[in-house]
Amino acid sequence: SPPPGERGGMSAAASAEMIETSPVLNFEEIDYKEIEVEEVVGRGAFGVVCKAKWRAKDVAIKQIESESERKAFIVELRQLSRVNHPNIVKLYGACLNPVCLVMEYAEGGSLYNVLHGAEPLPHYTAAHAMSWCLQCSQGVAYLHSMKPKALIHRDLKPPNLLLVAGGTVLKICDFGTACDIQTHMTNNKGSAAWMAPEVFEGSNYSEKCDVFSWGIILWEVITRRKPFDEIGGPAFRIMWAVHNGTRPPLIKNLPKPIESLMTRCWSKDPSQRPSMEEIVKIMTHLMRYFPGADEPLQYPCQYSDEGQSNSATSTGSFMDITSTNTSNKSDANMEPSDFQGASTNDTIKRLESKLAQQMKNTAKQP
Repeated sequence: SPPPGERGGMSAAASAEMIETSPVLNFEEIDYKEIEVEEVVGRGAFGVVCKAKWRAKDVAIKQIESESERKAFIVELRQLSRVNHPNIVKLYGACLNPVCLVMEYAEGGSLYNVLHGAEPLPHYTAAHAMSWCLQCSQGVAYLHSMKPKALIHRDLKPPNLLLVAGGTVLKICDFGTACDIQTHMTNNKGSAAWMAPEVFEGSNYSEKCDVFSWGIILWEVITRRKPFDEIGGPAFRIMWAVHNGTRPPLIKNLPKPIESLMTRCWSKDPSQRPSMEEIVKIMTHLMRYFPGADEPLQYPCQYSDEGQSNSATSTGSFMDITSTNTSNKSDANMEPSDFQGASTNDTIKRLESKLAQQMKNTAKQP
């Protein structure tokens, strides 16, 4: 059977022309005959994504199926060829016939599926949640600091964050909507629940739109709830609510430094949001109080019979919102149940105690 990119899609001549007429990029040209397609694993902002083998290595290949996806393909090819960072999916090369990207394969799937996918869902800890957000901020800070032209991702959301190494390492993917910061694009690319208000309002926007999205992701991994899920309906309803100042509900008992960082990212005024560089510094500092981020995620079937078997019915989120609390109530403050295990609870308490002591010591200084 023909590869996904050729089913009712572009001709071989058009495929070759797409690469040849594009700017010269830093990537390896790969012979499609070297690739053994195994299965379709999903779709990105454009194109179909398949798991494949290339030179005895698991890879992901992304192929376009129509001329309308050409622009997004070129954008992703151009942007991925510029980047090299441990928290950004690696581009190995591209094929000319059919046109496809050959990229690093993430065996852990998307962060979205880990958070909200099919049962059984894995257990994760506060350390995992904080580490994912730190790694995401590190990758985005790298994009924002690129020379001579920095990049805005514009579509940061858990479906575009992939996991490897047992769920402990995060990789940013899907650069089909990425743009140079200098262009200040005003197209409504992205997804409503994570989209900064200035983007869908048609205003000029900067890299601070990624900061807004990151703040929503932080809330999402802490609560294991879909942002604005209670609003329902078409995307414009979420956009209207965000435009009018609606944000996800605050989380009861969340340490103040985390809450402060999160809500600053949600600021209506982009200039009031922190830079990604500042976020990296704050998150790096906070991670010292959350050990265990390098422990692989555990699924219910992996739990031992001693002491953990009953945990299989919980969400395993940072706050462990139980099944009775997953209706996305619009309370001003969410009511989390007990933390997942004493170790996480103790970590939070130690963090708050240490920060309170630091504030007290600072106040005593003349």
